[in-house]
Amino acid sequence: MYLFTSEVVSPGHPDKCADIIADSIVDAILKQDPNGRVASEVFVAGKHVVIGGEVNAKVDFTHQDYRDIVKESIKKIGYFDNPHFTREQCLHPQDLEVDVFLNQQSPDINQGVDQASGEIGAGDQGIMFGFASCETQHLMPAAITYARMLCDKVYEYALNHPDRFGVDIKTQVTIDYGTKQNFENCAPQRIHTIVVSAPSVDNLSIDEVRSTIKELIDNAGLPANLYDPQNTIIYINPTGRYVNHSSLHDSGLTGRKLIVDSFGGYSPIGGGAQSSKDYTKVDRSGLYAARYIAKNIVAAGLAKKCIVQLSYAIGVAKPTSISVDCMGTNLKSVGDDVLSDFVYENFALTPRWITKKFGLDKPSKDTFLYADVASKGQVGVPSYPWESLDSVELFKKLG
Repeated sequence: MYLFTSEVVSPGHPDKCADIIADSIVDAILKQDPNGRVASEVFVAGKHVVIGGEVNAKVDFTHQDYRDIVKESIKKIGYFDNPHFTREQCLHPQDLEVDVFLNQQSPDINQGVDQASGEIGAGDQGIMFGFASCETQHLMPAAITYARMLCDKVYEYALNHPDRFGVDIKTQVTIDYGTKQNFENCAPQRIHTIVVSAPSVDNLSIDEVRSTIKELIDNAGLPANLYDPQNTIIYINPTGRYVNHSSLHDSGLTGRKLIVDSFGGYSPIGGGAQSSKDYTKVDRSGLYAARYIAKNIVAAGLAKKCIVQLSYAIGVAKPTSISVDCMGTNLKSVGDDVLSDFVYENFALTPRWITKKFGLDKPSKDTFLYADVASKGQVGVPSYPWESLDSVELFKKLG
């Protein structure tokens, strides 16, 4: 055996609640002012939500407006004063207390970001990694893909059956690659272990919980060549009772689920979170661009998997470095150095270029909302603009 594991959490997990609240604020500000600058952090503990950070935008939000955003976000997630859970068992929006500590973004940053030429300088220094793998249809690695499928299935059931389940859910999938060589060549052999934890109402027996979730696992659409229900180890609520949940029993903070949000541990990750930040913050836009480049390289057949690293200096538009690493899975004629040079020569990768390419300054229901991205994961969802494969033909010229 050669095993690799990834986990996923649902929007109802307290850390995800913090991310979704933060990105609901980003959405609300950018809808009114596409040039708005936002960097707010959210802390959720018990019945308290604390919002802190910097905003520089042409909006006139009061503290009450921010409180309304918080409560609407929490309700949309699935905490809607559910009568089937007591106010001691999970969060109820009417009990929320919201504190807002938002300041103006420093003019020292502004002078480098919004440049007279119209170019956008990076809102901070940092490194970002994008990754793609041929293991699944949408060029994401296997373990996190299947953990997301399971999490989505159980979360959807919880939303539709609030009399049975709560929305603070975790899933985990272990893939057996058989050998290290198979792992390196993106060849998963089977799903070895599945873990699902989902809160249930007090009067639902553990046997009923496990039976219901096992049925959801079997019907989640896992690939039949990898998932054998008879020979997969499955843990469902392994401690037994799981009733108490939400931020009443586990605090949440923005940016604490970077592995969940990205590639499930298959790739390095950058130093900063995406949620809570506007598009000039390259922790966000740089990840999207790096994922886009890596995905198009793999889709073009130039490698089985690919890591793209970008780095930026605050106030400087062009990346300070670009590197491509296909981990030895390249076509022999197209090395990593060739790919790195090709990306540098053909993609500007400035914050302005990335913003215009993916419409990052115009979140909407018709394109994407940052709050939805926070819910589903920052990469790997085909509808996101940065998941487009419109540069495949360009890369194929190297093949």
